[in-house]
Amino acid sequence: MAASAKDTAEGLREGPDGRPRCAWSTVDDRHLRYHDEEWGRPVAEDDRLYEKVCLEGFQSGLSWRTILHRREAFREAFGGFAIDTVANLGSRDVERLLRHDGIVRNRAKIEAAIHNARRAQELRDEAGSLGAFFRGFEPPPSARPRTVTARWLRDNPTTEASIALARALKSRGWKFVGPTTMYALMQALGLVNDHVAGCALRDEVERERREFRAARAGSRGP
Repeated sequence: MAASAKDTAEGLREGPDGRPRCAWSTVDDRHLRYHDEEWGRPVAEDDRLYEKVCLEGFQSGLSWRTILHRREAFREAFGGFAIDTVANLGSRDVERLLRHDGIVRNRAKIEAAIHNARRAQELRDEAGSLGAFFRGFEPPPSARPRTVTARWLRDNPTTEASIALARALKSRGWKFVGPTTMYALMQALGLVNDHVAGCALRDEVERERREFRAARAGSRGP
């Protein structure tokens, strides 16, 4: 895909269907599907949210391509990222995971994933759900640029909201949750819409975000 794709504007590249997309999405088919079907779309389920926290943590210092191409192996290794399952893993499981050649075999990151599952259990008790807690850090429209461009994204690897989220999680004992990692998480969870202006998916994602907020407000649920 990357060889045949062509740039259409700064931060945009033509996809296989001829529509412009965020340039990073044209790396390969996995990136395209992730960009079109997941990135920026709201996440409600706590286990999926926890999975995204873990994967962003494992990405630290690596490329997203490395993580995305190993995501199914990660899911198999960590029991589908079910919070209660991972929270029960122990030292023998850490050694098993360090021998798993399908994932990133970094002891600190593996131990952090297990540690964070236990913190996630605590956060569910505190806030009712992980989703309720994380959505509390969605920035207001006034804190967002009028036009999201590739240059703005390059110049803003963190935001006030991601710094606040990182601080809140660290105060609760979470690991591998720095402001840059948390901003990537906010993008992935749809707490912000960082499909650049002109991306064919931007308006669709924004509609989904509005509908999600309206449904949550109507249900008065967590």
